[in-house]
Amino acid sequence: MNRGDFLWLGVLCGLSAILIVPFTHQIFISNTQNHPYIMGFIKFAVLATMGELLALRIVSGRWIKPVGMPYKCLIWGLIGMCIVLMFDIFQNGVAGSVRNGLLFAGNGEYSRVLNAFYISTIMNLTFGPVFMAAHRVTDTYIDLREGGQNPGWFSVVAKIDWQGFIRFVVGKTIPYFWIPAHTITFLLPPEYRVLMAAYLSICLGAILSYARRSRN
Repeated sequence: MNRGDFLWLGVLCGLSAILIVPFTHQIFISNTQNHPYIMGFIKFAVLATMGELLALRIVSGRWIKPVGMPYKCLIWGLIGMCIVLMFDIFQNGVAGSVRNGLLFAGNGEYSRVLNAFYISTIMNLTFGPVFMAAHRVTDTYIDLREGGQNPGWFSVVAKIDWQGFIRFVVGKTIPYFWIPAHTITFLLPPEYRVLMAAYLSICLGAILSYARRSRN
């Protein structure tokens, strides 16, 4: 491990410590409840960007600044705000369907797990692919723009490997990672869910980077 590794881990531990220290934990809970969009922006802008840095570190063996990092950080923040809204929409949508008898919920702890599974599955099979495709488009646009091009909509879309996107991102990460991971996420208290989603982006980035390095 080098100095960059320790610095990255130090920042991650420092951010995580906010949840452990009682004083800062209370501030975190209060701000998450009172300012959900702002907190969602901050959580994803910071943690998901750290995930991108880690992914590049794993693949290349050294710390590299992502192309268009400020813009991608902004996009991650906006994604965090969107996640705040989507989590609420899908949670309440499933709850309404259960009340109306459209989904079987069961009783007790079994009911909690089944409800979380419903929310995660429906969200990841509907909103998930659309969100991932939109993020792929924004990343590709930023990469091309930072490379000196002035890409139009069609050139950005044409640059993306959509077959690989459907086969791997949609066909594998959604059923094998995101649905199980978000099922756990929706078992947590509401104020921790968006934060958990941001941490999951780091985990998935690390997993995919290790797999990519092994293939290479």
